[in-house]
Amino acid sequence: MRFSRCLLFTLLSSLALPAFAAAEGPRDPEYWLQRMGPALAKTSYQGVFVYVRGDQVSSMQIAHRFQNGQVEERLVMQDGKAGEIVRKGMNVVCVLPEQGRLELNHVMPSGPFAGAYTRQLAPVGRFYRPEVAGDDRIAGHEVVKLMLNATDSLRYSHQLWLEKSTGLPIKGKVLSGSGQVLEYFHFTSLTLSDSLPDQAFRIQSEGLEVSRTLLPQASSEPDAGATNNNGWALGWKPPGFQPVAATVPGSENAVAFSDGLASFSVFVEPATGIEMPSGSSKIGATTVYMQKLESKPQEFLVTVIGEVPLETALKVAQSVTIEDSGVLGSAQP
Repeated sequence: MRFSRCLLFTLLSSLALPAFAAAEGPRDPEYWLQRMGPALAKTSYQGVFVYVRGDQVSSMQIAHRFQNGQVEERLVMQDGKAGEIVRKGMNVVCVLPEQGRLELNHVMPSGPFAGAYTRQLAPVGRFYRPEVAGDDRIAGHEVVKLMLNATDSLRYSHQLWLEKSTGLPIKGKVLSGSGQVLEYFHFTSLTLSDSLPDQAFRIQSEGLEVSRTLLPQASSEPDAGATNNNGWALGWKPPGFQPVAATVPGSENAVAFSDGLASFSVFVEPATGIEMPSGSSKIGATTVYMQKLESKPQEFLVTVIGEVPLETALKVAQSVTIEDSGVLGSAQP
């Protein structure tokens, strides 16, 4: 499979939520949702978190700050072979030593913070029931526990523990409809600081470097027949999911979607020379579904990957239609 391990890392995005009445207090879930948005982008911090997906356990070091109007972030793998991701704004560089050929074409905002917290977030109350579930203490910080229960079977439920002074999520779980924990992240150490040194955001690993620029894909709530300029159209998507990011035009035919908590991406590419069987796989909350799509005289490979149930990924993939095979690329003889 051509997906890079960079998919497993966090690329935090900012969140803009609707304004709520000033009278709402700290026991109101909307109060904490409102604080969480700015905290994700504008809180400066460094620490170490554990990220568990199924039976895969990873430990990562992170430094994050908001400077000169953009997010800067560096993540370093703490287990196995060294590697890191450095992000400045929407520019991302991934270094994975001894990993051979690497592509960032499939990088999207994803990872332990439950996907891409987007600028175009549909009202949470339409698709999740928010509830404050009590107080706790994590990595030396006072937190409030926030539950976001899915209102339909098209998405998963979430639990978030937010640091009280900032609203920053420092623990989170993704749960199935039956309440099973599919994946979670948990900070084991966290330091809040507005004076992180520039050195903390510079690449320090030796190895193959691959860079990519993610482009925000502005959108209001589109019709079900979502179309893009990549030569294919999406006939169905779960309510509330909106386009949020795409790779550089011409590099890959991919679009990411998010409802503000969960995210998934759709990739469409010529199937020539690609021996990938149709079917699905799952790690934690992340589902991968692949199928071939006939569009004479070519065949295309449609892949849906993201933090959604298999039934949702399958329905999304089956709704893809090819509108311009020339844009997607000609088949090679």
